[in-house]
Order: sequence, then structure tokens, then C-alpha cells
Amino acid sequence: MPAVTVENPLTLPRLPQPLNAVRERQVLAITTAPSGFEGEGFPVRKALATIKPQYLDPFIMMDQMGEVDYAPGEPKGTPWHPHRGFETVTYMIDGVMEHADSHGGGGTISDGDTQWMTAGGGILHKEAPPEWLVAKGGLFHGIQLWVNLPGREKMVAPKYQDIGRTNVVLLSSHDGGALVRLIAGEVGEFTGPGSTRTPITLLHASLSPGSRLTLPWRKDFNALAYVLSGHGTAGGDRQPIESGQLAVFDGFGGLPGLGTDGETITLSAAGNQESRSPNMEVIVLGGRPIGEPVAHYGPFVMNTQAELAKAFEDYQAGRLGTIPAGHA
Repeated sequence: MPAVTVENPLTLPRLPQPLNAVRERQVLAITTAPSGFEGEGFPVRKALATIKPQYLDPFIMMDQMGEVDYAPGEPKGTPWHPHRGFETVTYMIDGVMEHADSHGGGGTISDGDTQWMTAGGGILHKEAPPEWLVAKGGLFHGIQLWVNLPGREKMVAPKYQDIGRTNVVLLSSHDGGALVRLIAGEVGEFTGPGSTRTPITLLHASLSPGSRLTLPWRKDFNALAYVLSGHGTAGGDRQPIESGQLAVFDGFGGLPGLGTDGETITLSAAGNQESRSPNMEVIVLGGRPIGEPVAHYGPFVMNTQAELAKAFEDYQAGRLGTIPAGHA
């Protein structure tokens, strides 16, 4: 880890040096992600599981898949299953995953690639390692994020985006101490390649030991930072954070009790990092809260219980798609 890097970050476009007059967001809470299993039994850490929904909006869940080094015959995926009402984002840091869906989307993602699937009104899909990887074994590590859709867009036509590693926008902190991979949304004047129906920002940052990263952040977005590996601090108040933990920042969306709007979020890496990962690796995400009721059960995310019941009814009636020939 990570898959996409550069020898000298100072050759990249740089984020602006933070100004003293700009307010940094403080940390509301730091939580530790519980561990579990998904699909056919691959290990995950459920990064957002213990956070109140009003702090997560527009996000539903995020799983850190792995990091695990599979022996031959061990790699696992997910069988065919339905979705409706949101988008799934799969970012592969190490390893290989194949995707197929009933809308004709799909492909192979590996080593820094991202697939972005808008389930919309309904889709069937599967994600699994290729047969050669199952036979061989190997390293597997990535994240899957669920992004909610507003009620008016929950039934849009499904869509698939393949965001290759070469399309990700690479940036440097102002002093070259941190590398930022911007997958979607905006950071200052820079925009990632992912097309988002719900306004969000998603990036992966690598902070070298002792470095500090300050990101310009939209005032109407929430802000979350999940540490994949390493340790350091988060926020202007420098709250300690380590691998498997999530920082929730204040000041977003006009929600009461969350502080005044801040213009930047800050992360700092400790001077000594663990030997298996020389840098502090962090997923940073945020979005504009939708502010609508959420009815979530299994693979469906709707606004009401009646809409959930309709989603299950449509799935059982075969209205969410058909498994393509050759994949059944």
C-alpha cells in the first residue's frame, strides 16, 4: 500500500499553504471501526458503523475490505445481489476484483482503480476475485462506500463508471510531505474524475512521518477521515487517531450543535510509523447532507418503509434486472 504513488510529490500540483486566519475544523468524535465479514466471508472493518446517521449524511456505510494476504483457494467475493436507491463506490488499493452487473457495466479493477456504480432504480451485480487469483492467492485491500441519493433521484437509470488509476488527480501538500489522490469532488481548485449525483469529495492521502496535511473544505460539506494504517492526529485540536479509527469533524450543513463552519480540515502523521506501512494512510470524505428520512434494509436504501417493501417486491418479481448470459 498504496498502489498509486510518485517518487517526488513536489513535482505535482500543490495544495495552497494554509493561512493563519482560516478556521480549522475541530474533531467531534473519534470511533474505532468494528470488525466483521461480508459476502462469501471476506473480512471487513465497518468504518461508519458507530456514527449517528445525521453526522454521516449523505453516506450510508463504508467498509475497509482487508487488508488480508490470502493463501491459494482463499480469496472471496460477493455473489449476485440487488441494489436500489444509492451508489456503490469500490476503491481497490491492492489486489484484483472483477465486477459485472445486469445493466451491462463491469470490468476489472486493481491497484488504485475505482468503480462507481449508480444502482438508481434497481440493478443486480456481483464482485469477485478472478479465478486465477483464487487459485494463486495474494494481497487484498480496498474500501467500499455507499453514497445515498436524494428521493428525486432514487429511481434514475443505473450507470457504471470505471475510474482507472491513471485518471485519479494526484496532488501534493504545499511542502511535499503528503500525497493526495483525488477520486471525486473538489479540493480547492482541483476536481477529481468521478461523476457524482450527490455532491461529495473522496480522496486517499498518504502522509509521510511528521508531516501535516491541511485540505480546503467546502463549508456545506460534512468531513470524515478514516485511517487505513499508521497513526497521528486529526483536527485543529490534534486529537490522537490510529489505524481502524474514524474522525468526525464539526461545522457542516447548518446542523445545530456542530459548531461554526470551518474552511479546512487538518491531519498530521506521527514522527514514527509502523514498519509494515511507512506512511499514515487516510481516506477523507465529505458531502452535502441530503436531509431526508432514510429507510435502509439490506441492499436497499430508500426514504420510507413502503418504498423498501416495494423494492423487495420488485426484486422478487425480477424487475431489478436479469443476470447476463454466461454469468448465471
